[in-house]
Amino acid sequence: MSALANRTYRRLLVAHVVALVGTGLTTVALGLLAYDLAGAGAGVVLGGVLAVKMVANVLVAPVAAAVAERVGRRALLVSADLVRCGVALALPWVDAVWQVVVLVAVLQVAAATFTPAFQAVIPRVLTDERDYTRALSLSRLAYDVERVVSPVLAAALLTAITFSWLFVGTAAGFLVSAGLIATLTLPAHADASTSLAERTIKGIRAYRHTPRLRAQLGINLAAAAGGAMVLVNTVVLVRGELGMGPTAVAVALGVFAAGLWARRSRCPGCSNGGRSGRSWSARAGCWLR
Repeated sequence: MSALANRTYRRLLVAHVVALVGTGLTTVALGLLAYDLAGAGAGVVLGGVLAVKMVANVLVAPVAAAVAERVGRRALLVSADLVRCGVALALPWVDAVWQVVVLVAVLQVAAATFTPAFQAVIPRVLTDERDYTRALSLSRLAYDVERVVSPVLAAALLTAITFSWLFVGTAAGFLVSAGLIATLTLPAHADASTSLAERTIKGIRAYRHTPRLRAQLGINLAAAAGGAMVLVNTVVLVRGELGMGPTAVAVALGVFAAGLWARRSRCPGCSNGGRSGRSWSARAGCWLR
C-alpha cells in the first residue's frame, strides 16, 4: 500500500486517528455531562450542541479550506488541535448549560478548521491519484472504526473512572495529534493568485453543478438525521428511562455504531467493482474489503 509508505501521510493519518478517538470520547462525555446538568432535559442541551456543530461546519469549514491554501498548514492544524485540547480540559469544570454551549462552539470552530485543512494537505502529500483515492478510503475507514472503538474504550474507562476524566483523555489525544503534526514538514503552499473568496465558494459551486455530489449530500443529511436522534436521545433513555449507569450509555452508542458499520460494510453493488454507475466512495470501500 504505497499511500502508507509515505512517511508524512502515515504520521498525518496517525494524528488524525488519535484526534478522532479523542473526539469520540468527548461525544460520550458530553452526553453524560448534559444529563448531569439538565437531567431529563439533556436531549434539549445535546440538540443545541448539535445545532452549534452544524452552524460551525457550514460557516467555518468552507473558509478554513480556503485559508489552508494560503497560510502555514502545519501551524493551522497544530493551532486547531491545541484549541481543542484547551476546551476539553475546561469542560469538566463547567456548572451551567450555557458554559457547555460556549465551549462546544469554540471546540466545533476548531474542528471545522482542522478537518478541511487536513483534507487539503493530503493531495499535496500524495500526488498520485491512486494513492490519494486510497488515502480517502483510509480516512473514511478511520471515521467508521472510531465510532465503534471510542464508545467501547469509553465504556471500559467508565468502569474505573468518572466521565469527567474522559475529557482528559480527549485533551491527551489532541495534544498527541498536535505533537505529531508539529514534527512534519508539509508541502509548500499552492498558488495564491486565486482570491480567498473564490476559493471559499469553489466547493459550493462544485455541489451546485455536480448531480452526484448533490445526491451524496442528500444521503449524508438523511444519515446525519438518524445519527442525531441517537446522540440526542440515548443518554436520556438509558439513564432516565432505564435507570442504567454511564457505562451503559457508552455501550449503547457503540452498538449503534457497530450496526451502522456492519450495514456499510455490505457495500451494495460493489462486487462488480468499478462499473459505470458505481460511486467513487463505493469503489473505494471495495478496495478495503
